[in-house]
Amino acid sequence: MLHPHRRTVLGGLILGGAALAGAGRAAAGPAAPVVRVDDPRLAAIVDPEAGLATLYAEGRWCEGPCWAPALGGLVFSDVKADRILVLGPGPAPGRPATVRAPAHNANGNTLDGQGRLVTCEHRGRRVVRREADGGLTVLADAYDGRKLNSPNDAVLGPDGAIWFTDPVYGITEPEEGIQAEPEQAARRVYRIPEPGRVEAMTDVLDQPNGLAFAPDGRTLYVSESGASLNPEGGRAILAFPVEDGRLGRHRVLAELEAGVPDGLKVDARGHVFAACIDGVRIYHPDGTPLGRIATPVTAANMAFGAKGRLYIAASHAIHAIDLKA
Repeated sequence: MLHPHRRTVLGGLILGGAALAGAGRAAAGPAAPVVRVDDPRLAAIVDPEAGLATLYAEGRWCEGPCWAPALGGLVFSDVKADRILVLGPGPAPGRPATVRAPAHNANGNTLDGQGRLVTCEHRGRRVVRREADGGLTVLADAYDGRKLNSPNDAVLGPDGAIWFTDPVYGITEPEEGIQAEPEQAARRVYRIPEPGRVEAMTDVLDQPNGLAFAPDGRTLYVSESGASLNPEGGRAILAFPVEDGRLGRHRVLAELEAGVPDGLKVDARGHVFAACIDGVRIYHPDGTPLGRIATPVTAANMAFGAKGRLYIAASHAIHAIDLKA
């Protein structure tokens, strides 16, 4: 989820993405590339000439894309419209079907080890799991006897537990939850080893947002979308070593000169994909910027789908671009 002050696109940064985003729309002239190459190694990840397709453009604030074959394709939240939708596979999947509405201003989604949908709810201030019959099991709604802030994004850990972030956006933004004073003294990353058992992993971030594990499970990347690291400018992606199920001292993988990182994903080779103000930025595991996939407006999150396709949630729309295997 992106805070309102981060939703303004920087002029001139993503005109190429805007030119190509509209599926089937004729361009007035030659379009600038969607893919910006900062390092030649990007060519092994995405074709520099690849185009961006728009699959859906009728949302209010699309978030939490998650490839969920058991539910029919790409599941995503429309936070402000209070619903969870699913788009079928294919280049032109048509209108989405409703998975759940109302959805308690759902945001991030992931799958657990059995392929069940796990969702972070702003309004419910909880993390829930969707069962086969459509019922919901509450995995987490409190820590140390106090309500969570507003769970934002979640990921399946290498240990089989669900890890999630808990900033305050859902209790501070009127359209994305119910305004309330936080009961927690910090905004943390948590771990759920089993339903109802919640463990605090770190509270060093101001507003933890997206999160993703490295392929070997030994590093957890977390987006810092608050002001604690650099109040004067951009924000950062932090990398925490994972040691015996706990987090060690973090390092800064990358700092942004404008906007903030939101949703994160990591591919099988360890490249970090970060949803940002100018699209999806891609980093080598050592933090080297490899390039960017531009989107017409601020990108919020993304998901890897079938056949090497990357799905991107950006404001009101869901876009897709094909990656290399």
